[in-house]
Amino acid sequence: MATLNVSMPDAMRAWIEAQTKGGQYNNASEYVRDLIRRDQKERQQLERLQAAVDEGRKSGVSEKTLDDIWQDVKQRHEE
Repeated sequence: MATLNVSMPDAMRAWIEAQTKGGQYNNASEYVRDLIRRDQKERQQLERLQAAVDEGRKSGVSEKTLDDIWQDVKQRHEE
């Protein structure tokens, strides 16, 4: 595993120490790795959302009403 040194303000360091003392994380490295994993997941979700928006824009204007679209969505999620 690689090592990375990071400089940060004292207030951030204190925050990290408080998180590890709370018992959810064993050490600062574990806390930072969890933050990075969460950030990666969030960015992947945003990329998927952006791709869906782009696809929707490319598909053009629908002739369906908003009620028709909601009905389609509801049916897809019931299956």
